[in-house]
Amino acid sequence: MVRSENKPAIGILGGTFDPVHFGHLRTGLDVVEQLSLDQLRLIPCAIPPHRIEPVANAKQRRMMLELAIKNHPKLLVDDRELSREGPSYTVDTLLSLREDFPDTPLFLLMGTDAFCSLPSWSRWQEIIDLAHIVVMQRADEAFLLSDELQAFYDKHQAEPADIELNAGKIWSVPVTQMSISATAIREALEQGRDVRYLLPDAVISLIEQLGLYSQISSASVTDG
Repeated sequence: MVRSENKPAIGILGGTFDPVHFGHLRTGLDVVEQLSLDQLRLIPCAIPPHRIEPVANAKQRRMMLELAIKNHPKLLVDDRELSREGPSYTVDTLLSLREDFPDTPLFLLMGTDAFCSLPSWSRWQEIIDLAHIVVMQRADEAFLLSDELQAFYDKHQAEPADIELNAGKIWSVPVTQMSISATAIREALEQGRDVRYLLPDAVISLIEQLGLYSQISSASVTDG
């Protein structure tokens, strides 16, 4: 995908990142490359509206993210949700980003599961007016939408020429097949198993240094 050099674009990838792993990072880079994004902002949430509270605290999750993306020129950590009170609603984050980048194309990245649950999000129909939506699709994932969401998808489905628009379109982007989950990593760490090659070595070192995830009840924590 080729865009005008004077029209930079920003990707947005939110989540608990508890912990950040290669499934987050590789799929994010897939989108950066395929849509020629200039920057990908990883935004850790403070209070996830649809998930149990993260195990690692905000400072620890930010530190893990900083280590994971260190020295990558197009990736950065954006902590605006961590400094905002109340649930971390995506629409509020996009409104904040629009204040900072009023004339910049914004691309909100999400997996197929997240997209399928979009009607349960706060003020979900406002999101498309603030940013493009990028659905990251793995080869083995079904993409079964409700009638309401199918109509929404059909109405906003992107064409190549839409790459210059600031918002308003839905892009479906194939991403690397990586079946890695934060839940499985936390369970492995609790059980003392080796998690190398699932997440960056620097993140593993920090987890070991801080003693994270070694004494948790894995049955009570959802994926992040």
